[in-house]
Amino acid sequence: MKKRTLTLSVAALALIGAGAAVAHNHSMRGNPDLDGDGVVTLEEASTHGARMFDRMDANGDGVLNAEDREAKQAERFVQMDADGSGEVTQAEMQSAREAREAKRAERREGRAEAMFARLDTDGSGGISEAEFAAAREARGQRGGKGMRGGRGGPMAMLRQADTNGDEAISRAEFDAAMEARFTRMDTDGSGSITADEREAAKEARQSRRGERRMERRGQGS
Repeated sequence: MKKRTLTLSVAALALIGAGAAVAHNHSMRGNPDLDGDGVVTLEEASTHGARMFDRMDANGDGVLNAEDREAKQAERFVQMDADGSGEVTQAEMQSAREAREAKRAERREGRAEAMFARLDTDGSGGISEAEFAAAREARGQRGGKGMRGGRGGPMAMLRQADTNGDEAISRAEFDAAMEARFTRMDTDGSGSITADEREAAKEARQSRRGERRMERRGQGS
C-alpha cells in the first residue's frame, strides 16, 4: 500500500498540477496558453502536460512511479544543501522556505493581476460597477457548472488514470487522463478553454476541497 501511495503521489504532482495550470492559465508550472491568445487549446494543454510529465519522470523511463518520487526527493535535498556538506542546516532550511514563500507571493500577484484583467473588460485600468455586475451575473449563470472530478479527490482520479492497475502512470495513461480533464473543462465543446471555463473549473475544485474538509471534520467528530 505504501508503494502504491508513493507511486500515485508523484503522478498526482504532474497530472493534478497540469490540470491546475490550465485552470489558472498561469502558475509555477508555467503558462499553458502558449500563444498568449487568452484561451488554451487541447494541443497547448497536451504540450504543457508533456513538459510536466518529462520533468516529473526523473529517471526518464517513461512512467511516473515511486522511483521518480525518490529521485525528486534526493534532488530537493541537494538543492537545499547549498554548501554541499551532505547535511541541511537550519539556515539552509530557512533559505529554502523563504524562496518557496517568495514564489508563492509571485503566483498570488500573478493571479490577482489576471483576475483584474478579466474584470476590466474595457481595458480602462479600473473596474466599473457595470463590470462588477457583469462578473456576478456570469458566475450566477455558471451555477456550479464546470469540471466535475467526482468524489474522492486527486488520488481517486489518479487510480482511474492507472487503467492497467500496474501502480504506475505511463505516458499514454497520462495523456488520456489529461485529455479527459480538458474535455470536462471545455463545457461548451469549443475545443478550447476560455477564461470563464477556467474560472468555473477553479471554483468547482475549491468547492470539492471544501466538501472534503467538511467530511473529514465530520468523521473526526
